[in-house]
Amino acid sequence: MVKQQKEEVDLSASLSEVWRVLTDKEHEILRNSSKIQYFKRNELIYCEGDEPKDMMCLLKGKVKIYKEGVGGRSQIIRMIKPVQYFGYRASFAQEDYLTNASAFEASTVCMIPMTVVTELLMSNPNLAMFFIRQLSFDLGVADERTVNLTQKHIRGRLAESLLFLKDSYGLEEDGATLSIYLSREDLANLSNMTTSNAIRTLSTFINEHLIAVDGRKISLLDEGRLRKISRLG
Repeated sequence: MVKQQKEEVDLSASLSEVWRVLTDKEHEILRNSSKIQYFKRNELIYCEGDEPKDMMCLLKGKVKIYKEGVGGRSQIIRMIKPVQYFGYRASFAQEDYLTNASAFEASTVCMIPMTVVTELLMSNPNLAMFFIRQLSFDLGVADERTVNLTQKHIRGRLAESLLFLKDSYGLEEDGATLSIYLSREDLANLSNMTTSNAIRTLSTFINEHLIAVDGRKISLLDEGRLRKISRLG
């Protein structure tokens, strides 16, 4: 069962981007209406077909947004990192969720009722512009990934996914190991390929000394060459 707590974290720090454009009265509304939820690794946050009732902000952890495809295959649409907002597009579109969201690892999420979000948007044009910019940015990223995942060859797609994970979550203290540990299936779903193709391409990258792999840990040994492979497709 998901644990809930009213205000364990400092919302002014955790929701800093939104916090800056709100008035003192709106700060109080946000404090009183938000709740914190904790999700275990692989736990569903919302499902396709659910009614969107909350806007979510990831405070800690990692979340994947994905959609079930033909034959039971999944496609990872987006990866969420702290502090990013998600789960609100469907509400703005007045439709149920078209995707699923689950926690990659133990995650802390701030849940803000969409009724409150809508009320704040109607009274605060700066907040409305914030979400217009956010939706516009997400749409641009989605457009670019759609082209890349359909036109690039397998090597280019996998190289792009590895670099995408590096740019999103960074590296560990050794300066090479990705700070996220994905299963081969998740990596394949992120790269729009079968798991067997992902495994073979990873092996090829290992043999070419582009990466090193230890279980689910992936270290980037030659980022420059990976970027060239990604760029050439």
